[in-house]
Amino acid sequence: MEPEETVPIIDFSLLTSHDPHQRSKTITQLGNACLNWGFFMVINHGVAETLRDEIVRETESFFDLRGEEKKQYAGKKLFDPIRCGTSFNANVDKTLLWRDYLKIHVHPHFNAPAKPSGFSKVLQEYCEKTREMASELLRGISESLGLEERYINEKLGVESSESHQLFVANMYPPCPQPELAMGLPPHSDHGLLTILMQNGIQGLQVMHKGKWVLINPLPNSFLVNTGDHMEILTNGKYKSVVHRAVVNNKATRISIGTAHGPPLDTLVSPAKELVADDADQAYLGITYRNYLELQQSKSLSGKSCLDRLRFSM
Repeated sequence: MEPEETVPIIDFSLLTSHDPHQRSKTITQLGNACLNWGFFMVINHGVAETLRDEIVRETESFFDLRGEEKKQYAGKKLFDPIRCGTSFNANVDKTLLWRDYLKIHVHPHFNAPAKPSGFSKVLQEYCEKTREMASELLRGISESLGLEERYINEKLGVESSESHQLFVANMYPPCPQPELAMGLPPHSDHGLLTILMQNGIQGLQVMHKGKWVLINPLPNSFLVNTGDHMEILTNGKYKSVVHRAVVNNKATRISIGTAHGPPLDTLVSPAKELVADDADQAYLGITYRNYLELQQSKSLSGKSCLDRLRFSM
C-alpha cells in the first residue's frame, strides 16, 4: 500500500457562500474531486462537533447492548427497518468479516432502536443534517457537470419526501491477526453519495490510480464518496470509488455512514444531457430498489453489481 496521500478537501462554507467567485471555485474543486478521486473530505460543514460525538457514543452504546437485546433486530431481509449482525451478506459470503454492523432505513420513514434510550433523538438530528449536506453537495456536483444546480435533486427526487437514506454503522473490534482478516472487502457503494465519519481510528482505504491510499481524516471532517448511481447518472464521468476497511490489533474502530439516494422506485439511467447519442450510453437504467436487491444477492466484490449494467462497448 502507498503512503498516505492528500485527498481533495472541500470547504462546505465556500460551496454555500454568497460570493459567486468563491462558490464557482469550490464547484470546480468539487468536480475535480469527483472526476479524479470519487472521494473527498468536507470541512466547515456546520454540523456541531457535539452532535458528531453523540452519534458515535450512542452507536457504541448500541453495540454494547446484550445479545438478547439486539436479537429483535437480527433481520435478514434487505428492507427490514433495522438490521444488525455480522458480515455483509451471511447468505453468500464464504467467511464472516471482522465487524459488527447496524443498518437503519431512516428516510422516507424514520426508524430507530428502542435502546439506548437517547439514540433515536440523536440519530434523527444527525440524519437530517447529513441529508441537508448531501443536497448541497449534489447541487454543486450538478453545476460541475454543466447542468442546472437543481438537476440531480429534481430529476431523481433526492429532496423529496420519498428519497432514500440508509444509516450504516460498523464496529471493527481489535483483531488478534489483522493480516488474516478484513473489515470490509473492496467494494463500491450504492446511491449517489455516502457521507462518512469515524471515531478517530484509521482503517479506511481508497483505491486511487490503482493503489490503496490510507485515509487520515482532518479533525471534525466528513468523508464523502461517490456511489454507483452517480456513475450511472453521469454515464461514467464521475465513477464510484472502490474502497475497503482494514482492521488492527489495538483499538476498536467505529465508522458511521449515511447513503443518499432517490426514492426506491425511481429509474436511474444516464442523464440525456450527458450522452451524445444512444450509442454512447454506457449503462442500462435500473430502479433504485432493484439495484439494492441485486447488490444484496451478491457477495461484496469491487463493482460486480455495476458491471452487470454496463453496455459492451
